Amino acid sequence: MAQSIVHAPFVGRDTEMARLRDVLDRAGAGEPRAVLVAGDAGVGKSRTLAEAAAYAARNGTVVFTGHCVDLGDVGLPYLPFTEILGALAADERFAPLLEAHPATARLLGGGADGGDRLQLFEGVAALLTDLAGTTPVLLVLEDLHWADQSSRDLLRFLLSRPVLQRPTPGAPAHRLAVFASYRADDLHRRHPLRPLLAELVRLPAVERLELRPMPDTEVARLVRSLRAEPLPEATVGRIVERAEGNAFYAEELLAATAEEPGAVLPSGLADVLLIRIEQLPAAAQQVLRTAAVAGRRVEHELLRDAVQLPDDELESALREAVGRQLLLPGEGSTYEFRHALTREAVYADLLPGERVRLHGVFAKLLARRGRAGESAERAHHSRESHDLADALTASVEAADHAHGIGAPAEELRQLEGALDLWSSVDAGARPRDLDPVTLTLRASAAAARAGENHRAVSLSRSALAGAGPDADSELAARVRYTLAGDLMRVDHLQAAFRYSSEALAMIPAEPPSRTWVWAAATHVMAARYVGEDEEAGRVAREALAVAERLELADAQADLVISAVGLDPRSNRRTARGRARLRDARELARGAGNVPVEMRALFNLAVGCFESGDLDECLAWLSEGLDRAGRAGLLSSPYPVEMRYVHSLCLYTLGRWDECLRSAADADRLPADAGYAVGPALYVALARGDESAVDRARALLEGQYDFMAALVAGITLVEAAVLRHDPQAAVAQFRTSVATLTEQVGARPDATVRLAALTLGAIADAVAERRSAGDEEAVRRWAATAEELVRAARDTAAVGEDGSEQGPEGLAWLARAEAEWTRVRTGPEVDVWRRAVDAFGDPYEQARCRLRLAEALLAAGAREEAVAEARAVGETADRLGAVPLRAALDTLVRRGRLAEAPGGGEVPALTARESDVLRLLALGRTNRQIGDELFITGKTASVHVSNILAKLGAASRTEAVAIAYREGLITTGSPT
Repeated sequence: MAQSIVHAPFVGRDTEMARLRDVLDRAGAGEPRAVLVAGDAGVGKSRTLAEAAAYAARNGTVVFTGHCVDLGDVGLPYLPFTEILGALAADERFAPLLEAHPATARLLGGGADGGDRLQLFEGVAALLTDLAGTTPVLLVLEDLHWADQSSRDLLRFLLSRPVLQRPTPGAPAHRLAVFASYRADDLHRRHPLRPLLAELVRLPAVERLELRPMPDTEVARLVRSLRAEPLPEATVGRIVERAEGNAFYAEELLAATAEEPGAVLPSGLADVLLIRIEQLPAAAQQVLRTAAVAGRRVEHELLRDAVQLPDDELESALREAVGRQLLLPGEGSTYEFRHALTREAVYADLLPGERVRLHGVFAKLLARRGRAGESAERAHHSRESHDLADALTASVEAADHAHGIGAPAEELRQLEGALDLWSSVDAGARPRDLDPVTLTLRASAAAARAGENHRAVSLSRSALAGAGPDADSELAARVRYTLAGDLMRVDHLQAAFRYSSEALAMIPAEPPSRTWVWAAATHVMAARYVGEDEEAGRVAREALAVAERLELADAQADLVISAVGLDPRSNRRTARGRARLRDARELARGAGNVPVEMRALFNLAVGCFESGDLDECLAWLSEGLDRAGRAGLLSSPYPVEMRYVHSLCLYTLGRWDECLRSAADADRLPADAGYAVGPALYVALARGDESAVDRARALLEGQYDFMAALVAGITLVEAAVLRHDPQAAVAQFRTSVATLTEQVGARPDATVRLAALTLGAIADAVAERRSAGDEEAVRRWAATAEELVRAARDTAAVGEDGSEQGPEGLAWLARAEAEWTRVRTGPEVDVWRRAVDAFGDPYEQARCRLRLAEALLAAGAREEAVAEARAVGETADRLGAVPLRAALDTLVRRGRLAEAPGGGEVPALTARESDVLRLLALGRTNRQIGDELFITGKTASVHVSNILAKLGAASRTEAVAIAYREGLITTGSPT
């Protein structure tokens, strides 16, 4: 007689549940939090979250759950959030909230502008903010390891936004908690979830909770509690040994012995699961096999139509599967496998023919229903059932749906799937309005929108190969100028010029045509990039006339932008040039061409930056990024560059904390766009964080990118300078300038900055060698310095666009000249005054002031030196510039400028140093300080060393004692 099995109790996990309950309690009190719950399959993630959700519900928290599913090659955009919003919409209490946020209707099938991705993200965030303002809310996201990219992007957006931060005083509390689970054992090295997890755990409101295997004592307690009758200790011991701390495995091992208590336990979990299923009646087994093909969850109606059993037999079979806790009834007349491992075991055990047949059944049922949101699922079933014609049609429909809800990565995935299928489908069964070249070009466009620029190039090349010599001339030209545009985005400029030339030659200028105009517009850009300005100007003038005649406003706008770049007297730095760019922006906006509008806005912002008007630059950037976000183009090239310029503006203005926050809050960047937050590396380095060097080197990995190489070059030269390593600085200068010059065909504008930085390191080395009497070394370094100052002068006079550089470039030239003077004769006051006056950047101005103070001291002007040193100290402390502060302290000690730091005997500490000092007083180690302040232990060590230097202390204990004596610490007790 079978022994009775009782419902599995919740055993163990006391520590983990205490943490989750604490998070829920704090969230209920207005402190929003998120927890990422990790663990191997079967270790108890779902059960733990279910217990936490039950605790939340008992305490008045509204709980919404979304699941990610594993359907192999299918991407179901935003699936867990669609499920959550569906449950929210089904609750009448929240109907007014949904009506107040219409953008979220896109995830509920309400439709919207397909590109308005940022509006969708902001709509969901605003909805959650309002919801959490009316009631405590818990969002549970299950199985993130199966999440699609769009869901990962939306999760990143939500967790990094104010909805998961403490509200400002007086604002409604954000009573929100987010629990998300994932299988740790599924995360291989290249799993797409890994970089997101690494990013999220750095957010202050996000923590990670790992569910480890349960101790043997807890597993034994679980096993005993599952039986109403006592179990032999030998049986318990065998199960505990086999389960290895996995609760689900233990339950299944016990259940497998229910009918045969003396049976030998199988060796694998799949075998255990299948033994249990084989004990079921035939109808119940049929239901489980069919449901396994559908996925983790299946609607009752769909399952009924697929199984084709009489209603009474179906209900009996379902009751049996539910009673054995293999299936669980869910909301909306659905059933889901209690554990994904069960579904995987059943699916793997299907016979090949059975699997193909059942996939075909579901494909036909989904096609009959005709729901747009199910087209990706239908494509999967059709492919697995070998109905490739329907898989092709469904993949194209799924791409249309993904485009409609702003999911470019999933759109690309479906289009690539369609391309894979194309040659395997008979011509008569293919979509009539498509051809492989057009489909490939569409995939290339999706790749560009998703920020996968190199993939876009690869697809455009495939389109070129597919077009062949007999292709229609207009299509052949369109393929070539599309490829040229893609190549320009990855800095393959000569190749881009070659293909744009071919495209233009394929289409006659008369009669005028849209294709010719766009081929010409692309060719103008390519010609400009390779220095063929005369040809670019000639084609631009001709194409502008044709665009105006054909009333092609967006092409006219694109050509106007190029024409501004070709006119040295009215370029983007001038008021006249920017006026023309504003006109181009309006033309593009009126035509609805967002990419061209982005190009106009980018050039407006950069023109303001180059002319020194950073406030106006930020205004244009804000407008441009907002427009890009609402069009779903934040990952496309110009908006990515706008994010870089935005960070650079904040850095240049000395708004360093904002620069770092901007980098931390940035939405997911494409793989080859890490440079966009590059100025945050400059901040990190200037604050003594040496990890910036490794992050800079990481930008050079993978395929070449001009901007990545530029950011890395500046960071690595700066790092060598701060290490007082002139040889490394010179080597990096030469490598960076040569690499960048090779790609653009001219020395980059940044040559002036790189040369000035490197000259500083050389001047330091010369001063040291000169004081040691080593004239041979002085001559060698002087020769190198002359090479660098000439490069700076030449580049400042004739920059990348053929004109003299703007205020920033001229400021760096002034610094290069001042450093060159240091090499030749030592520090001179006048040249350093000119450098100080040239810079608007407070950090670079302070660095020049430090040299000016040094020159004044050498000239005997001590009072002026003190004044300059004081100004340097104030800037260094405000910015948290650790190396600059240390260099100042060295000069103050050497020159006996004791009063310089700012009025007291003890130099002022930065805000971060005060935080570190407080933790020092509590006896924290460098690593503990780093953990509490979210910095590296190495950075904490730099701050500690700087504190000791400022306080004149020989040890940490002495530093704390001095701090108490001087009133720098007012609470606690010294260690």
